[in-house]
Amino acid sequence: MRIKQTIGNKELWQREKTLFLTSRQAPIGCYEKVFQCVEGFDKFNGCAVCFNTSELEEEVLKALLVCHVPTTLVVTGRFHDTYNVQIDQALKENRLLILVLQREESDKGYTARLRNQYIINQVQHIVCGYINPNGSIFSLLAGHNNITHLVDHKELKAAEQETKPYRWTVAEDKRLLRMFYEDMGIHAIHRAINRPYSTIRNRVKALTMNDEVLKGREFEDYVINLFDLPNNKKLTLKEWRGDKSLPGVYPESNSAPDFVFEYAGKPFAVECKWRSHLSKDIEKELLPAEKMALFQQFSTDRRMPVYLFLGIGGLPSDPDCLYFTCLDKDFSFVSLPNSVIPSKECLMGKIEGLFVTAKHSNHMQEQKALFPNAYKPWSEYDDELLTKLYKEGTSVKKLMTLFQRNHGGIASRLRKLGLT
Repeated sequence: MRIKQTIGNKELWQREKTLFLTSRQAPIGCYEKVFQCVEGFDKFNGCAVCFNTSELEEEVLKALLVCHVPTTLVVTGRFHDTYNVQIDQALKENRLLILVLQREESDKGYTARLRNQYIINQVQHIVCGYINPNGSIFSLLAGHNNITHLVDHKELKAAEQETKPYRWTVAEDKRLLRMFYEDMGIHAIHRAINRPYSTIRNRVKALTMNDEVLKGREFEDYVINLFDLPNNKKLTLKEWRGDKSLPGVYPESNSAPDFVFEYAGKPFAVECKWRSHLSKDIEKELLPAEKMALFQQFSTDRRMPVYLFLGIGGLPSDPDCLYFTCLDKDFSFVSLPNSVIPSKECLMGKIEGLFVTAKHSNHMQEQKALFPNAYKPWSEYDDELLTKLYKEGTSVKKLMTLFQRNHGGIASRLRKLGLT
C-alpha cells in the first residue's frame, strides 16, 4: 500500500497515533464501552486514526469529530463522503486528515487486510472494539503488545435492554432527525435523547430511507423510462415490487423481480441492479445463489423469462454502462460485457419481440444542445485542468460553464479521478 492523496491537516500524521480497530460485524452491545473510550480519547494524546468501512467505524468517526478529537480518517481508492457536515467542519478547523491509500502492483491479498496491516505498522497504540476471534483482524494483531481491548467477546451481551419503553415523542423524532442529518452520529443522539443505541439505530432506520434503497429506486426509475410506457400501447406494466430482505434471507413475497411487464399478451420480468463499479466478485455479490434460485423458480412457476438490467458507474439515474441478460439456466455473468451498450442512443436490444429503445437519447440531444461537450470523451488535458480547478475550490456550476458539460458529466468525472 502507498499514500495516494492527503486531504486536510498533514501535520496530524506526524503526531503520536492511536488506531481504533473493530471487526466489520460488531454487536450493538459493545457500543457503550466503545463510546466511553471515545469520550476519553484525549488521554491517549496525539491523533486518533480510524476507518469508515463498517457501521461502528462510521459511528466512531462521527463521535470523534463531534468531540473535537484530532483525527485521521483512512480510506482506500478514493474519498466518497464529501457532503458530511462534521467532516467539512473538521477540515475547516484543521483537526482532520483524510489519508487516501492505494494498492501497489506488487500487493497480494485483500485490500482491507493490506490497509489494516499498513496502518497497524504506522501507529503507536491500538484500541480494539469488538474483535471476532475467527476474523482476519485477530490474526493481524498477533505479536503486538500495544493493544487495548475494550470488549471481551465471551462476556459481551447480545443486546441492550430498552430503559424507556414508552413511545417516541414528536419532539424526540425531530431532535433525532436534525442530529442525524447534521451527521452527529448515534453517540451524540444517545447523549441528547437518553435512549439505548439499539433503539436509536432502529428509530433512524424507521424514519429514513436507506441510501442503497434510494439508489436502487433511482435506477429502477431510469430502467422503466427505457421502455417508454406512455407511447407504447402494446406494453403494460403489471407489477412493481420493492426489495425487502436481510443478508442471506429472502422472503417468498420478494421472490419476484422488480417489474413484470406484458407485451402483446406475452409476459416477462425485469430485475434491476446498479453498482458504482464492476467488482471481481460481482456474481456472488449481485445475485447470491439463494436469490438466483428464487428468480429461476419464479420464471418456471409464472412461465415467463426474467431479465437482469445492470447499470455500472455514473449515477443510478444516469449510469455510464448498461447491460442486460436473461437469467435462464445458461445464465453467466461472463456474457454481460458482450451485451454492453456502446451508446445510450442505440437500441438496447430485443426482449420477447419488443425493441427496448433508449428514451434517454432524447435527453442526450437536449443536453448536447445546452452543453456542446456533453457525453464526449475527456482528454488528458481536460482531466488535468479539471483536477487543478476543483482543488482550487471552483464550484461545479462554474466547471459546467468552463467545460461545457452537464452536472452529471462533471460529477462523474470527478469521481473517476478520485476527487470526490
